[in-house]
Amino acid sequence: MERTRLLRTVAALLALVAQPAVAQDVAAAPVEPASLWVTLGTHGGPVPNANRSEPANLLLVGKEAYLVDAGDGAANQLAKAGVALPRLNAIFISHLHPDHTGGLAGVLSLRFQTETPGVLTVYGPPGTKALVDGIVASLVPGGESGYGVPGEPIHDPRPGVRTVEWTGGETVQVGSMTVRNAVNTHYSFTPDNPQYGRYASLSYRFDLPERSILYTGDTGPSPEVDALGKGVDILVAEMIDLDGLLGAMGPQRGDAPGGPPPIIIQHLRDHHITPRQVGEMASAMEAGQVVVTHLVVGNAGLDDLRRYVAEIHQVYDGPVTIARDLDGF
Repeated sequence: MERTRLLRTVAALLALVAQPAVAQDVAAAPVEPASLWVTLGTHGGPVPNANRSEPANLLLVGKEAYLVDAGDGAANQLAKAGVALPRLNAIFISHLHPDHTGGLAGVLSLRFQTETPGVLTVYGPPGTKALVDGIVASLVPGGESGYGVPGEPIHDPRPGVRTVEWTGGETVQVGSMTVRNAVNTHYSFTPDNPQYGRYASLSYRFDLPERSILYTGDTGPSPEVDALGKGVDILVAEMIDLDGLLGAMGPQRGDAPGGPPPIIIQHLRDHHITPRQVGEMASAMEAGQVVVTHLVVGNAGLDDLRRYVAEIHQVYDGPVTIARDLDGF
């Protein structure tokens, strides 16, 4: 019932913003554009899940549509939400792990194949340009071969995509919203690492006409993210159940025999946030509500989900929702 109601809400919003403008009484108060955040994919990869798609989100702001991370299947999830690819105004990538970028090739290639007009901008951290350039280069052979009709002109995918890299701390006006970002702790390169300064993981704050949304992306506990989200209306946070995940890992999932190597355990422990840490983050921000996505969990059932909410509520007293694919907020 809730899923059906959400999809109807999305469809109604899309129909509303697609209607032509009508004359209004000049004395009437201005109407701020509606916004909707849709959790297209709520599974923390990289192992595919039968019930949840890879990390991706849709942000609707009036007539504007933005993709925030683009995990595998993002194009299909957009279609389920009723948003056609030509409607996208821009894409925001939080970091370069494949579970957050695996669907980017599908979005860009399908736009290219359907000859979508205009230029789509992809915003992201350092390294995003190399990623996007690689995807676009992979489209060149298909553009040259076309539909196999003699005399057909060659189609070049490069003019249809623009990449903007952010190093952290930027404040930019994108459409009708202000976008701010901060480097988080999903990577912990030190100055002696060759990757230091070359790569970063970003959290994003979207200040909309009527409310604000903080998207953590993947992160460990981070004072910079806490500061970025101060007073935010909605905190969209990742979450890990480390014990549950380690208990579920094994050869049947494609994991290495004998369990994950120490570096993976360190990454899972230090570069993600537990339910209690989600609550601590929300409390530090004084967030209006919490939406939990990117579930890095084992074989979690309903009791586990209730436990996660209870652990968050130990340190945060606002509303908490464990999001599902295609939920809207």
